[in-house]
Amino acid sequence: MSAKNSGTESDGFSPEERAAMKERAAELRAEGRKGAKKADDLQAVLDRIAQMAPEDRALAERVHVTVAATAPELSPKTWYGMPAYTNANGKIVLFFQDSGKFNSRYSTLGFQDTANLDDGDMWPTSYALQKWSPEVEKKVVELVRAAIS
Repeated sequence: MSAKNSGTESDGFSPEERAAMKERAAELRAEGRKGAKKADDLQAVLDRIAQMAPEDRALAERVHVTVAATAPELSPKTWYGMPAYTNANGKIVLFFQDSGKFNSRYSTLGFQDTANLDDGDMWPTSYALQKWSPEVEKKVVELVRAAIS
């Protein structure tokens, strides 16, 4: 996938990404009741992202695509009105808090205690996000992989 298609130079989801998400939601609904719940959770995340200010929305979309590609076993859902991703037990592993949520100067990628980020007696559990770049994407991929390891 080229840098432009991966969203590093984009302002949001590509038409192909939007189509793929709609297809996945339809597949989940076709699975029945449990699949319909997952589809509804995915739609709630996409709706929440769509409501964000343009700068926050662009970051949230890139986070969503990156998490979905890196950890397809995580399920999207909203958590306190924020896009979040749960493990198989339904526990929140990570979330995206847009800067507009609490009128802060940056968005945040946060991790809950279910994330396997432990590093000695002290480690970060949230990261400020201001702009998306290939370096930021690489770091997010590393963090997500560690969180689900």
